[in-house]
Amino acid sequence: MKLFIKTYGCQANINDSEILAGKLQEQGNEIVFNEREADKIIVNTCSVKNKTQSKILHYIKQHADKKIIIGGCLPKTLDLKKQFPSINLIDTINTSKLNLPIMRKNKSVAIIQISQGCLNFCTFCATKPARGELKSYRIGDIKREVEKAVEGGCKIIYLTSQDNGCYGFDKNTNLAKLLNILTKVNGNYKIRVGMANPQHIKKIKKELIKSMENEKIQKFLHIPVQSGSDKVLKNMKRGHTAEDFVLIAKEFRKAFPRKKFKDSTIATDIIVGYPTETDADFQDTLDLIKEIKPEVLNISAFSSRPRTKASKLKQLPTFSLTYTPKCSKILSKEGAGSLPS
Repeated sequence: MKLFIKTYGCQANINDSEILAGKLQEQGNEIVFNEREADKIIVNTCSVKNKTQSKILHYIKQHADKKIIIGGCLPKTLDLKKQFPSINLIDTINTSKLNLPIMRKNKSVAIIQISQGCLNFCTFCATKPARGELKSYRIGDIKREVEKAVEGGCKIIYLTSQDNGCYGFDKNTNLAKLLNILTKVNGNYKIRVGMANPQHIKKIKKELIKSMENEKIQKFLHIPVQSGSDKVLKNMKRGHTAEDFVLIAKEFRKAFPRKKFKDSTIATDIIVGYPTETDADFQDTLDLIKEIKPEVLNISAFSSRPRTKASKLKQLPTFSLTYTPKCSKILSKEGAGSLPS
């Protein structure tokens, strides 16, 4: 059977699709690279933003003449069977992630999931209901996956999960200890650590920075602050303060100055227009970004997601969210780096 896999969302979703493609190919199916050739289309979905959800629903409608199978997080947020009775559902989440047949999107890049779920209770997040509580994978299994990837010619290893920051907290270990083991794998490669929430990084920051001194680790730290206002952060139930973020960022900068480490990068995320945000809160965010000047800044308008606590709050008027582009311009002038759309 000829199958086409359409993927939306994060690195973990991309890896889920790579694993699924490897499994299906091993079973004798042919993975094709456009919808026209396919007997069936598998859509691996994301539930993070309304904008992405709209794209997914439009895509399904566009290809209603095909047999469609839906996986990923969105079925945990919406009753897709009610809207599209002819679709079938597949579980791409509660499956094994390591040491399986795989069909990589990029043969030189290995995306390796180190855990599933998280320990956070963010009020705006629709991923937690889909991915569940933290389940860290064993260090030995992750190391074997890295060894296999390097032997297969991968030069970049992306470590990913819903939150790398809390890796191992359920197994009496942590991210720093994992990195210390993985860098012992022989070969010519670099490890890039994916998103890690400040709430957890603050508990291991000294140990983590020490582990990142290894030449096999990219000097890249993605710590999403989301807001510079402690009031908004508390309302979001983020578990960290603006000062926590600042201290982590400054310690990272001190350890890996860009004059010495050309790849030294701090990335962060901002949500603009959370229901309780005021102009003063927004100014706190501007001030924070001006102080830290992250090299990568991802800005999103607040997106109310079904089944989240924030969706029950009184939403800001739609016109209020139109200052997101303005926010990008202001933050750029204040010295932030790249501003991905």
